[in-house]
Amino acid sequence: MQIIKPDTKIDFVGKRKIAVIISAVLILVGLASLIVKGGPNYGIDFAGGTLVQVLFEEGTDAASIKDSLSDLELGSMSVQLFGDNDNEFLIRVENSSGELKGLSNDIRDALSAQYGPEQVDIRRVEMVGPQVGKDLRSKGIKAIFYAMLGILVYISWRFEFRFAIGAIIALIHDVTITLGAFSLFGKELDLPIIAAFLAIIGYSLNDTIIVYDRIRENVAKYNKESFSFIVNRSINDTLSRTLLTSGTTLLVVLSLFIFGGGVIHNFAFAMLVGVLIGTYSSIFVASPILIFWEQRKASKLVAQPE
Repeated sequence: MQIIKPDTKIDFVGKRKIAVIISAVLILVGLASLIVKGGPNYGIDFAGGTLVQVLFEEGTDAASIKDSLSDLELGSMSVQLFGDNDNEFLIRVENSSGELKGLSNDIRDALSAQYGPEQVDIRRVEMVGPQVGKDLRSKGIKAIFYAMLGILVYISWRFEFRFAIGAIIALIHDVTITLGAFSLFGKELDLPIIAAFLAIIGYSLNDTIIVYDRIRENVAKYNKESFSFIVNRSINDTLSRTLLTSGTTLLVVLSLFIFGGGVIHNFAFAMLVGVLIGTYSSIFVASPILIFWEQRKASKLVAQPE
């Protein structure tokens, strides 16, 4: 099935300078948000602490919940809505010492006194020590690093080193923009989000490899044409497949984002941003980098004295 005509000749390569500006703006906005907010908003998996998910029979608000728990002396505490309802909240306490093992009972008693014993349901309690959180954060970063290192080696072996560099830059581009989106929208980073980042890396790489494979084929087919022409021809050749794959994936991810509920909301958000940016980078980042590499190589040859 093809939704794009085989003889399509869209000038993607000619728009690479505009794409560079768009990518630079997205990355800088995300980095600025991270700097202003003092880094990513780590969830309990990485920051440590205690998290309690509470369901109320009737709607309430975060300020009232905090007032109800003020006598417990829990220290630094945040309360936020969970999901789309106005009666389910996440209560996060930074302290995660062994003394807080009875925290759920204390919170239930305090809230029951305010709202009534049948109005409060403690649905989930999670506790992560600060050292464990730090260790999980370190392992998550290493997982992403080793994934990219493996990709660099694989693509260098299957194609050429210049293809590997293009793919890695595109992947760093995708992860950086997705991380920036999380900061801009105030969403938390936890273990499922690391899994989402790894899935984004795999998805984006798959799209890039398809284009790279066609470039390699077209180098022999159009050996009298310029390299820019070959890259642009290859992107157009694979455009129908790219749009079909991305479109169907986006439908699934969008369904998860809208109907999946609060537990999977952040994961679906990461995938939604990642699939969009991954498709964009396969066309406007990974492939044009090869042209830049080729032009730089040619300029060096011209500059060499005879």
